[in-house]
Amino acid sequence: MKACRRCRTINHDKNNPRCIHCNSTDLTNEFSGIVYIIDPEHSEIAKKLQIDTPGEYALRVR
Repeated sequence: MKACRRCRTINHDKNNPRCIHCNSTDLTNEFSGIVYIIDPEHSEIAKKLQIDTPGEYALRVR
């Protein structure tokens, strides 16, 4: 698992070196915490993290 440093999306595909959401190649193993956003429109956590797409995200990326 790797997290995108740009948008914090979790990437599970080891063969894909790009983020599935923003297409960035800046992925890292250095992240902590995972949050699953199902309904970003009504989620306080999604609003606080500025997430507008459902998915799996890292809480903190280094």
